[in-house]
Amino acid sequence: MSGADEIRDGVALTNLDQPLFDGSGVRKRDLVDYLDAVADRLVPYLRGRPLSVVRVRPGQPPFMQKNLPRYTPDWVRRVPIWAEASRREIAYALCDDRRTLLWFANQRAVEFHPTLATADDLSRPTHLVLDLDPPEGGGFGAGVRAALLVRQALADAGLAGAVKTSGAKGVHVFVPVEGSDAEELAAATRALAARAERLDPKLATTAFIREDRGGKVFVDPTRTGGATVVSVYSPRLRPDVPVSFPVPWPELESVTPADFTIRTVPALVAQRDLWADLLPAPQRLPADLIEEGRAIPIPRVQAMHEGRRRARARRTPT
Repeated sequence: MSGADEIRDGVALTNLDQPLFDGSGVRKRDLVDYLDAVADRLVPYLRGRPLSVVRVRPGQPPFMQKNLPRYTPDWVRRVPIWAEASRREIAYALCDDRRTLLWFANQRAVEFHPTLATADDLSRPTHLVLDLDPPEGGGFGAGVRAALLVRQALADAGLAGAVKTSGAKGVHVFVPVEGSDAEELAAATRALAARAERLDPKLATTAFIREDRGGKVFVDPTRTGGATVVSVYSPRLRPDVPVSFPVPWPELESVTPADFTIRTVPALVAQRDLWADLLPAPQRLPADLIEEGRAIPIPRVQAMHEGRRRARARRTPT
């Protein structure tokens, strides 16, 4: 461990006084200190879930890492998962403890994106998630208004969810679920997104193709199956390093993403886990919601077919 600036929990930490990334406004030490300070809050939401991380190396663009590198210590738990797209097995990390979190911090892992299902049963996600993505040039307030539509759609279906900032300009609504497999959850997610869109079609859209959104907030129903979502309490790779943070529904319209950064969040969670306080108990998805969603085309598949149709139309002489 020669050359280490510091050792914590057996992890050698290096280059702590380097800038974390260009424009971050913080040092690598600040990231390490933050993750160490919130380990008891963050790790429970990573534990047992295949993990992807966004890393940044000096002088290189950020990249998402799924497959653990060969030099990963043996004590980092991992789970092999077959990736159909690349036709190979991926060794995903399981960030089950502070030591592993510190190792990732030393690797300059800034963002933590766990799966919505645990490694023990990848066929049954534990949460339904709707991601509210404001348009380019749109602000956080638009995402908040769309999140309130989702809250109403959930209430109309007899469901409840909790909300967190994405750490960027978006908003994530999480609904703990039980008793549904991945296909049923995906169908229910599509139905809820469509219902939210119908509540205010001038504000919200479910159009998967970006050019079709017309400056509206995208109610993204695709965070299903093997998809990942940035974890609550995870930093984001943006100036000042904001954090994805839970907010009570009544306070959502009075906060901004800049309120929650790696400098401010440790004090906010020192006494309690706010996300645990806000999340409702797991709920069963209504059968009619699932059936409604099954009649809605899968967005990625629909977009693929539409893209091909438009490409053919462009090639056809007029």
